Amino acid sequence: MNNEKPQLKIFLLLTGLLMTGLIVLNSCKKKAEPVNPEIATSSIAAIIEQTTCPVMGGAINKNFYAEYKGKKVYFCCPTCKGEFEKNPEKYISKLPQFAK
Repeated sequence: MNNEKPQLKIFLLLTGLLMTGLIVLNSCKKKAEPVNPEIATSSIAAIIEQTTCPVMGGAINKNFYAEYKGKKVYFCCPTCKGEFEKNPEKYISKLPQFAK
């Protein structure tokens, strides 16, 4: 029985060290936060800048724009701005700031 006590102490000590190590490792893992799809989409749209006119497809001129749903939409000329304002939903799919 004298022989068993030191072995039991060593076993318990090693088990305790192993458990402590596992707890420390588990707490060090970075927990992934869930992604809010609305934030992800708006971040992507903010990165992708509008470069073409949604009406004619030409290069935009930032002097010609309209605000739609709180966002600026740029055009190549005043005529395209007028066309957009008649039916904005027709052109929304061509605009990166409204991408979903």
